[in-house]
Amino acid sequence: MQLWLILLTVCACSRRALGGYGLSMFAAQSSPPDPCYDENGNPRRCIPDFVNAAFGKDVRVSSTCGNPATRYCVVSEKDEERSRDCHTCDASDPKKSHPAAYLTDLNNPHNLTCWRSETYLQAPQNVTLTLSLGKKFEVTYVSLQFCSPRPESMTIFKSMDYGKSWMPFQFYSTQCKKMYNRQNRAVITKQNEQEAVCTDSHTDMHPLTGGLIAFSTLDGRPSAHDFDNSPVLQDWVTATDIKVIFSRLHTFGDENEDDSELARDSYAYAVSDLQVGGRCKCNGHASKCVKDREGNLVCECKHNTAGPECDRCKPFHYDRPWQRATAREANECVACHCNLHARRCRFNMELYKLSGRRSGGVCLNCRHNTAGRHCHYCKEGYYRDMTKSISHRRACKGNSPVIAIRWVRGKTCNQTTGQCPCKDGVTGITCNRCAKGYQQSRSPIAPLHKYIPIASPTASSYNSYEDHSDCDSHCKASKGKMKITVKKYCKKDYAVQVHVLKGDKTGEWWKFTVNIISVYKQGENRIRRGDQLLWVRAKDVACKCPKIKPGRKYLLLGTDDDSPGQSGVVADKGSLLIPWKDLWGRRLRKFQQRNKRGKC
Repeated sequence: MQLWLILLTVCACSRRALGGYGLSMFAAQSSPPDPCYDENGNPRRCIPDFVNAAFGKDVRVSSTCGNPATRYCVVSEKDEERSRDCHTCDASDPKKSHPAAYLTDLNNPHNLTCWRSETYLQAPQNVTLTLSLGKKFEVTYVSLQFCSPRPESMTIFKSMDYGKSWMPFQFYSTQCKKMYNRQNRAVITKQNEQEAVCTDSHTDMHPLTGGLIAFSTLDGRPSAHDFDNSPVLQDWVTATDIKVIFSRLHTFGDENEDDSELARDSYAYAVSDLQVGGRCKCNGHASKCVKDREGNLVCECKHNTAGPECDRCKPFHYDRPWQRATAREANECVACHCNLHARRCRFNMELYKLSGRRSGGVCLNCRHNTAGRHCHYCKEGYYRDMTKSISHRRACKGNSPVIAIRWVRGKTCNQTTGQCPCKDGVTGITCNRCAKGYQQSRSPIAPLHKYIPIASPTASSYNSYEDHSDCDSHCKASKGKMKITVKKYCKKDYAVQVHVLKGDKTGEWWKFTVNIISVYKQGENRIRRGDQLLWVRAKDVACKCPKIKPGRKYLLLGTDDDSPGQSGVVADKGSLLIPWKDLWGRRLRKFQQRNKRGKC
């Protein structure tokens, strides 16, 4: 007996003992929490249990005896002599009926139930059995256990589209050429692996009644040993429906006997069991099939796959193409990398090939003012806030709409530094200040114009501000209690502890040499520890806002601004310059951690 037939017998016996959907021989063994993942959580191929997909399902038949009640005779063979035992088939009597439900019920040899067609005298030769599996299965075998003599000719068909179209699985006949125009027992090669063949092997088997016809979908197919890598055979074994057509009875010439009526009453198609062995088709991405809300059988998909057969990637997991799982590779679907700025993406094969077959996802509709294939840079008119990660909702800063329209040359600012290309007469990182020698006008045509100062300011003229009434209004913004709060910290671009070493007046500015001891917030200028220049306008120094003295340590909180020299930081009347207290260090470090988490 061939190996596949031995396995078929074991499976059939197990199913009969269970009477349920699946095999129980391994029920006592413990299984991992999820067969689709190993003990380390890595994905691996998983497949549903091997089952009899026909068990308990309805079978549509074109002929059933008993309506009206008729006589039928069972032929038996003993000591090379045939005998007939006649009975009545009556659909109205449960004890004498032979409905199609008997084809897929529990098949017990001690309580044999048989579906029986109309007899030779009542119906044409062709009788059809049609079974719907409910979804795609990978079918390993189709078997029929007969209560009558095996047919002289029959065909097993399969459908892959729920009965819309059919293709032959296997032909059986003692006259293959005459009945189906096919060669008997043709050799199967790699070129015809997906073709049905015809055989007369079913007539070689005994007994006369109670015989078995079992068709193995992979037996003799050259690529069966490499099924994982054979799309042809994967397609060949796939079916949603099975149909069996009995084309010709095996009457052994009895119809020519003198008592032909008795002979014809003796012959009909009768089957006790129809089995379709296989696995729910899930392409290696599910370990079981379940009923959905509509009652349809679907795969319980894993590996980020979706669909009734896990035959596509689930939404947003299109970074590489869908593939069937194999014994070596799970081929799970991978999420697109969009830095938390997109909810949809698509797959691009060209990008996938260019990346060395690593990544082909393209993010769609990037949010939070981001752009690019991975939403990984700021869109036009916005620039990166380097204090925040690219996945932060506020990673991209926007320029002032008014300034961007009036004073920015073009629309694209530097994605790293944020510096915008300014028009003539404008300066600042976002082009928000007049350059030296320019002032703003009220003209919509020429919003900036050059001016010529009447005379260079002198130290004595700035010192006069100390007692000048303008200092009160000039320094109003910096008045108030000098308390360190997270609100003040977050409003400023930088926060540092400085030791003022010396100061020199240079025209309109005071240039202080300072040693930056600690940096609690860097700002766009990327302030570092060490000696640097601190620039303060002479008018602000004269009005003591900020009040600064060499030799002292301060906490300085200010905003980014362009210094008049080649380097350094700028403080003005809006800055906070507060004599340093050691107890502030711990509080400022907490503010610093809060800022890193994006909670400023």
